[in-house]
Amino acid sequence: MEKKPEPTCECVSFCKLAEGCKGKIVQIDPESPFEERLRELGLISGTELEVVKVAPFGDPVEVCFRGQSICLRKSEAACIQVAMESQDRPRD
Repeated sequence: MEKKPEPTCECVSFCKLAEGCKGKIVQIDPESPFEERLRELGLISGTELEVVKVAPFGDPVEVCFRGQSICLRKSEAACIQVAMESQDRPRD
């Protein structure tokens, strides 16, 4: 399988976004064991996401996209690279 080139935009791991932040999926780590499951849920390149709520200790994260809400574990969210909207800031 041919490896895709790394994205050239300013990207951040989705698990770093704070509540209320939005981003657009740039890439899902093809080496992640969660890649197939996330794609089956509809998380594909170009999908806009919003962090609705972050549980205590950062796990899980409630995500809203395409009119639906799901919860992702921090390990699942970490393999999603997003381009953030300019006014949003990642959390530490």
